[in-house]
Amino acid sequence: MSNQKLFNVAVVGATGAVGEQIIRLLEARNFPIKELKLLSSARSAGVKIAFKGQEVVVQEATRDSFQGVDLALFSAGGDVTKALAPHAVEAGAICIDNTSAYRMDPDTPLVVPEVNVEKINEHKGIIANPNCSTIQMVAALKPLYDRYGISRIIVSTYQAVSGAGAKAINEMLRQSKEVLAGNEAKPDILPVGSLPVKHQIAFNAIPQIDKFLDNGFTNEEMKMILETKKIMGDESIEVTATCVRIPVVYGHSESVYVELKEDFDVEDVRTLLANAPGIVLVDNPAEQQYPLATDAAGKLETFVGRVRRDLSNPKALNMWIVSDNLLKGAAWNAVQIAEYIAIEQQ
Repeated sequence: MSNQKLFNVAVVGATGAVGEQIIRLLEARNFPIKELKLLSSARSAGVKIAFKGQEVVVQEATRDSFQGVDLALFSAGGDVTKALAPHAVEAGAICIDNTSAYRMDPDTPLVVPEVNVEKINEHKGIIANPNCSTIQMVAALKPLYDRYGISRIIVSTYQAVSGAGAKAINEMLRQSKEVLAGNEAKPDILPVGSLPVKHQIAFNAIPQIDKFLDNGFTNEEMKMILETKKIMGDESIEVTATCVRIPVVYGHSESVYVELKEDFDVEDVRTLLANAPGIVLVDNPAEQQYPLATDAAGKLETFVGRVRRDLSNPKALNMWIVSDNLLKGAAWNAVQIAEYIAIEQQ
């Protein structure tokens, strides 16, 4: 449409894994862009990134980078967001942030479009993207919450190494080669935490993501607990989480036990999930069909399967939830929010 409003868009952290996915999605979705500004650290400034047949030169992100910017999508770490997002807002931009910097700020909406898209309109310049593991879980649980209510959630995650960055991917691949060659696997990156101790990730599972807190939970686990309550808008939901890093490149998997407030029929639950926005039901155990990280990688949807009534609690369900952590867990969720803003302003 010739009268379509076009937006000046900035991507902060453009050379990172999530930033690269954001740029690809903006192009694939034909987002209405007038000018695209790609920003990064001084170290990556000068890199050229292809966008719609042209090369865009990456610039260093500074507090003066946002003049004329309408939408700024941040994925460069919480410290960068805290340092630059207020200046972007002051310059007139709406910021969509992938870090944890503002997630629990009471004045900042924490948004998963399939769950609480209406919260976008409450922003004061910054909209927060939840943790990748939280996003896929609440997207799958929202239709159940609306129909039956939820009293308790117990989740165990099996998270891909890409959630810890490119260096973690390279470490897993290197260690795998070392182990297969009969050599010692040398750990340098994982787990990412406050201590210098590192563990082998190849052919292993590390029950730690982020640093441990005084309560015995990790920061990643507390993100899932607190963010779920905020996104659902229900502090009464009891949530506990155990987050584990496994040697998968892309795609987080989750085993979720959820206690509902009302009785349910399992087939009705499957129908709810199959019809829910952004959810794909893959649940045919007789044919060994269920969500796999390898199938979810590169996809925008969240996949749900292994849906079954719990044997010890007739009001509880067990399910398996899988999604690409860099897409729905980060870049796609952010672009969805940007698309909603663009439509609202047309």
